[in-house]
Amino acid sequence: MTSTTTIWDTIAAELNGIEIITDPTQLAKLSLDYYHFSPILEAQLKDKRGNLVVRPATEAEVMQVAKTCVKHKVPLTVRGAGTGNYGQCIPLEGGVILDTTKMNQIRWIKPGLACVEPGVRMAAFDKQAREIGWELRMAPSTYRTATIGGFIGGGSVGMGSITYGQLRDRGNLRALRVVTLEDEPRVIQLRGDEVQKVNHAYGTNGIITELEIPLAPAYPWAEIIVAFDEFMTAAQFGQALSDSDGIVKKMVSIHAWPIPSYFAALQSYLPQGKHCALLMVSETDLEPLQELVREYGGEITYNKTAQEASKGTSILEFTWNHTTLHARSVDPNLTYLQTFYFTLDRVEHMYHHFGDELAIHLEFLRFGGKAIPAGLQLFRFTTEERLNEIIRYHEENGTGIANPHTYILEDGGRKTIDPEQLAFKKLVDPYGLMNPGKMRAWSQMTND
Repeated sequence: MTSTTTIWDTIAAELNGIEIITDPTQLAKLSLDYYHFSPILEAQLKDKRGNLVVRPATEAEVMQVAKTCVKHKVPLTVRGAGTGNYGQCIPLEGGVILDTTKMNQIRWIKPGLACVEPGVRMAAFDKQAREIGWELRMAPSTYRTATIGGFIGGGSVGMGSITYGQLRDRGNLRALRVVTLEDEPRVIQLRGDEVQKVNHAYGTNGIITELEIPLAPAYPWAEIIVAFDEFMTAAQFGQALSDSDGIVKKMVSIHAWPIPSYFAALQSYLPQGKHCALLMVSETDLEPLQELVREYGGEITYNKTAQEASKGTSILEFTWNHTTLHARSVDPNLTYLQTFYFTLDRVEHMYHHFGDELAIHLEFLRFGGKAIPAGLQLFRFTTEERLNEIIRYHEENGTGIANPHTYILEDGGRKTIDPEQLAFKKLVDPYGLMNPGKMRAWSQMTND
């Protein structure tokens, strides 16, 4: 190696035949995600970059990348479409970024089950799966562009969670193939409960190369907006719909005013000062839905059939974390929290306690067999101290906070170390090269 040859030149040469990206503009784009939703993360992560990006197309090429990274002891960070919000795929220590988007083959689809590569985009998958009457059980608001592997690695809930709960719930992920970063990389297959070793681990302990996922029956999903005079009436309606076992639904999303004012494309359907529910319900259940709307004094302002909804922008793109995206496009000082309220009593308490400081956005999901309200509430960021006070008040009053202002795996939602994920990392990544700095358990172990 000459004095002008860098280790990255050497690595690129050793990976000849695999697509490699070194252009600074592309490298910057592929080093980042939507971390800027958090002013805390923006300050911490804005300058983080990888040294080069590789785009393997096959598992064999992934093995080659893994072997090369271990040989040179350089960090490796896996990414899908980069639609996460917590810096999950941002390399803290530089190194190689492994972009999985070329691994986009659907291996097979059969009733209730499918096998895919990690780079398969969710909307593209559903288009094919619906040909036989099935679809993904759940998906984030970034559904059009997000990859299945990226969602498993960094996501947790989304549309469909009102029926199927969280990704971590038993049965929502059937099997994985992962490549290790040992001296001699190997492929390990995980099935059943073993998938939790890698599920929502931010790519810290295995490169996913194949997934087996359960599917849901594909209903004709009508899209509906209901307006309400009072926020708590809207929230109570959301709980009642979520509890209505006879109404098949995919999404129950409730927005306190002024959040609806941020949805520019929907303004003609969102009366000034009203609170709203954005819903996805089976067309076959519109009659009982309308009766429920009347019971709670709501007004249906928008009602698209499944066919009509398929041609335009889905209302999914105004819910979950896209709500925050739309709000920030109007006021960049807005940020958010992620909260498990568990009960409407807690929702009402927080609604009155914080008043105008905090605008509540609810997404209903199944948790422990019950439909509960979860929140992605919005507020204007002032100081980190005030942010922590808001979090502390929520936690002291019985809500669970999945903190979106940290890139540390354990400090976000779980708040505890997962011994199974740590043990698996020790096995498959003995040098700690995979997405270093994201797993607190590993950092504590190596610093002790």
